[in-house]
Amino acid sequence: MRAAGLWYHAAMKAKLCRVGVGFLGVGLALARVAEGADQRQWGERFTRNMVSRETGLPETFDPATGLNVRWVAELGTETYATPVVADGRVYLGTNNARPRDPRHTGDRGVLVCFDERTGAFLWQLVVPKITLSVYWDWTGAGVCSPTTVEGGRVYAVSSRGEVMCLDPHGMANGNDGPYLDEARHQVPAGQPAVEPGPKDADILWLFDMIAECGVRQHDSAHASPLLDGTFLYVNTANGVDDTHRHIASPEAPCLIVLDARTGRLVARDGERIGPTIFHCTWSSPALAEAGGVRQIVYAGPNGVIYGFAPVSEVGAEVQTLRKLWWFDADPAAPKEQVHRYTTNRTEGPSTFHAMPVVQDGRVYAAGGGDIWWGKREAWLLCLDLPTGAAGDVTATAQRWRYPLKRHTLSTPAVQDGLVYALDAGRTIHCVDAATGAGCWTHEVRGEMWSSPLVADGKVYVGTQRGELVVLAAGREKRVLASLQLDSAVSASPMAANGVLYVATQRRLYALAARE
Repeated sequence: MRAAGLWYHAAMKAKLCRVGVGFLGVGLALARVAEGADQRQWGERFTRNMVSRETGLPETFDPATGLNVRWVAELGTETYATPVVADGRVYLGTNNARPRDPRHTGDRGVLVCFDERTGAFLWQLVVPKITLSVYWDWTGAGVCSPTTVEGGRVYAVSSRGEVMCLDPHGMANGNDGPYLDEARHQVPAGQPAVEPGPKDADILWLFDMIAECGVRQHDSAHASPLLDGTFLYVNTANGVDDTHRHIASPEAPCLIVLDARTGRLVARDGERIGPTIFHCTWSSPALAEAGGVRQIVYAGPNGVIYGFAPVSEVGAEVQTLRKLWWFDADPAAPKEQVHRYTTNRTEGPSTFHAMPVVQDGRVYAAGGGDIWWGKREAWLLCLDLPTGAAGDVTATAQRWRYPLKRHTLSTPAVQDGLVYALDAGRTIHCVDAATGAGCWTHEVRGEMWSSPLVADGKVYVGTQRGELVVLAAGREKRVLASLQLDSAVSASPMAANGVLYVATQRRLYALAARE
């Protein structure tokens, strides 16, 4: 997806976040965390699986008549982030093409907070654009990263590559700090500061990946933070420069770890992935456990899937993530001078834009050639999740590989022995999770940049042509509905507390079946 990033000229240091003893039950072990009705991050908690336990969801709706529509919220004109619902609030990134505040006009990244019950606007984070070039912060793209909400804190990645901890109440309960410079942060450099009001975001701490890690963001800051205990794992969006043939920051990390209480940098990968990034670092990590060993599973922009040991403590120095295993998804692809294949649609390196999914001791990942600049090749992989420090598992871990069409940007959904995957070749795939055998395919009218949602016996899919397709989950293909919406659906459908959320480029629909 085309998205945004923004230049923050002052290299602000991350400050202490006032957290208190109720910081989280996030310190609980993976097996002890119970899923709630809220949807607190993109995908199933930790595993990233695109499924929901919600029931009673509608298979059709009509905005014109109000059929199965609880409320509709107006957004900007470009919306790529997936909504997140937690503690009575809905969070969603968009742009500022339809301003909510006359003090903030022009192209901006915006994170909006709505009331879950009514859809009423509560507050917004406004982020000025990076002005170095359009390839740092794509025009009109807005905030593209989904939030993660835990322990009374909202973790977000702004459109200019800043990882933030936000107060879910915004400024309505005052400026809590320790970060207190919101008045300057929400306006472009050189313009007078605008004092925040009750409808503005309250930033508790801020970590600038561009200033602190030397990241050369490309097109988009697209990251879904993974919270494990008090540690926040974030992919950096490091990528190519304006020419698409050069990595300006080859030493910058692709994956970092922050102390979620303070915003302090705790660890980073040491793989030096930078020179082999074909486009950008847009895939977010998952958390897994195999043989009693917890691990961070990360699909890199170089076409390699990694298993890292989780961070266990905050040290005096920045740590290097310990690599447990790795799997090269395309070992025959070029590994050096990869940008000589830019615009080559026949051969070249592979990459991952979608997240890996961990389910039943296996890793499912969709990748292949880059959709904008790479070869027309895509596939869905299934790996046995390695246990411990297994090293190079390229020759041993793969269970099966299923071909997709052209390219893919979508994270798969795994449920009841089936995998649902989407591609930019306009095809929905249902695949046997054990064998990789195809069960059925369904053609749609537009490319799919979002991920599927499997919930309540249904598969919800949005397309770039503004179509919402609803199919029955299962081994037999059955189309339940095909609805034409107001604009493209780039965000993934999401369900929480008995409500289905569908974000188009221009509107957020909260849908609930009538009793």
